[in-house]
Amino acid sequence: MLRYVIYTRVSTEDQGKSGLGLEAQERDIGIFLDRFSAVPYEIIGRFQDVDSGSNNGRPELTKALALVRKTGAELLIAKLDRLSRKVSFIATLMEDKRVKLRVASMPHANKFELHVYAALAEQERTFISERTKAALRVAKERGAKLGGLRDATMKRNTAIQAKANTEAAKVMKLIAPMKEAGASLGHIARTLDEMGIATSRGGKWTPMQVSRVIDRSRP
Repeated sequence: MLRYVIYTRVSTEDQGKSGLGLEAQERDIGIFLDRFSAVPYEIIGRFQDVDSGSNNGRPELTKALALVRKTGAELLIAKLDRLSRKVSFIATLMEDKRVKLRVASMPHANKFELHVYAALAEQERTFISERTKAALRVAKERGAKLGGLRDATMKRNTAIQAKANTEAAKVMKLIAPMKEAGASLGHIARTLDEMGIATSRGGKWTPMQVSRVIDRSRP
């Protein structure tokens, strides 16, 4: 019988308590088991970490991998970045003949394809980081003040950010299921308008505003 060890991860303690990130992972895993897995199958273990994907020393992941190596079961995760954001760590696991990996969101992907996907994702994160640094350098060269704000201004900005984060967290409960289902930003914006959900400024939704809410809610 095919056996699975399920592993899930969220990045912060708050996500772990709210279950928002975990619900999406459990849903994807459920879809895989219902529609893509060979049958019969057995789930012999479930493990969950609340930690960063850049930390490879997660205790529950260590336990999950130990069980996989001991039993020959497949390690089942919702998305590849739930396992790790480091391509070197993923590559090492794929070279381990005792570890069988299955990604629910890419049910037919083999080890080679998963390795390529991990490498591309890491390149994209590196590029985004470098692009941000470059933009800051240009702003500084043009005379923009990147620091030194007065205390009152800092406090006001902190309050604005806190309010925006709270509102983003609320609306993400509606956006997340649509995004996970593959809906476009434009479709999500139209749906929010049809539901009578206003933006933080009381206006209509645009794809860019939906994207900003998603970015603000990321770990």
